[in-house]
Amino acid sequence: MKVRILTARQGWRWLLDGFKIFRKFQFMLPIIVLSYWMLMVILNSVPVIGPVIATLCIPVFSVSLMNICRLIEQGEQINPALLLSGFRVNLRTLLILGVIYLIAALAILGLTSLIDDGVLLNFFIAGKNTSGPQASETDIMLSGLVALALFSPLMMAYWYAPVLAAWHDLSSGKALFFSLVACLRNWRAFLVFSLCILIAGLLLPGLVLNLLSSVFAGQSSPVLILFSLMIVFIGMPVLYASFYVSYRDVFVTIDENV
Repeated sequence: MKVRILTARQGWRWLLDGFKIFRKFQFMLPIIVLSYWMLMVILNSVPVIGPVIATLCIPVFSVSLMNICRLIEQGEQINPALLLSGFRVNLRTLLILGVIYLIAALAILGLTSLIDDGVLLNFFIAGKNTSGPQASETDIMLSGLVALALFSPLMMAYWYAPVLAAWHDLSSGKALFFSLVACLRNWRAFLVFSLCILIAGLLLPGLVLNLLSSVFAGQSSPVLILFSLMIVFIGMPVLYASFYVSYRDVFVTIDENV
């Protein structure tokens, strides 16, 4: 297995190629992605143990979605049952990755609690701010910057780790290491990729929503709902497909011609 070093412009092509994968199954792929999110919502709604189980299973479902995107690219048929395909290969390592991520995330949020009196920790765990009044806006902003600085390398380590464990049979430690190295070596492509997601997924939809609100005024609700659904049913599958495309472009096996 080798790691390619890609140019910056390759980052925006990941989204374009992800859209091509989406177009091949523009009905079934959104259903599978929606099923995944519904399952996550159900798990997270279970008190105490639910969010823990959901977090542990994230690497497993990540592999499932990557399996589905690879099958689509190969011209194979897909079905919702493939959402469970990630449980079939190297499950123990994938669950270990989930445990490591959970511990690391809690450690980071615990560290930020020393700054913001638990604002971020309570937000991510309880979904709301349940901290005392002693946390100032400055403390919360500083806490957010610290969390961003610490979560960034964590996310890079986990970006490819599940698929490296499942498809290349790497241990959890090696999978995290190679994922981190791959992301760092391709930081230019990931920077462009992130900017494209920001523009296409947040800024442009926000502008369109504001425009629709102005044009339709009081009758905007159905239109806004329809547009929001379009973003979800198109944007999320394309995003997951682009994750697969980035893996395909960055990693090659030793016997492939680079």
